[in-house]
Amino acid sequence: MGVSRATLREAMRIFETQGLIRRRQGAGTYVLSPSHVIESGLEVLESIETLAERIGLKVAVRDLKLENRLATEEEANALQVSLDTKVVHLARVIHAGDRAVAYLIDIVPEDMLDPGELDENFSGSVLDIFIRRGSPALISSRCDINAVTATPDVARPLGIQRGDVLLCFEAFLYDTAGNVVDYSFSYFLPGVFRFHVVRKVGT
Repeated sequence: MGVSRATLREAMRIFETQGLIRRRQGAGTYVLSPSHVIESGLEVLESIETLAERIGLKVAVRDLKLENRLATEEEANALQVSLDTKVVHLARVIHAGDRAVAYLIDIVPEDMLDPGELDENFSGSVLDIFIRRGSPALISSRCDINAVTATPDVARPLGIQRGDVLLCFEAFLYDTAGNVVDYSFSYFLPGVFRFHVVRKVGT
């Protein structure tokens, strides 16, 4: 083909990240059928389930991991709480069809989330739990968006290679009193998600 092996490997890695192929150790490389693209503007905060439902795509929660513990220094600073505050650390993988498409982590003050709410009907969204129950009263979210390379802890549950590029949203969810009620990290496969922003022209 007139290209080096390194170039071919990089192209295959990109195709895998975009959901065009799947590589399985000891089994080979397979071409995947076209996947749905979940597209959304960033002006309104919505869960993955809500976005997927809009295009008729079913999503499911897998590998749910729940941990009750003391906040780390970084988490305490983000949530604006003391280091002796207990938090719920919730990690899970979101699947669409037969593949993982997102890895979500939420850190929430313990008094904000009852583990009993994470039953078989849990959609994967802490935001949806808060909206459904009507508390805390939410007002806004601040989100930092970055392209990051997948660490082993993120690559493994997503079934991708370490070092693959992901879209990462680091978000702070605020209630009407200005308190941070959820500190979260959302890792999205770029071939499955497409986000846009509508901006006004400055004058």
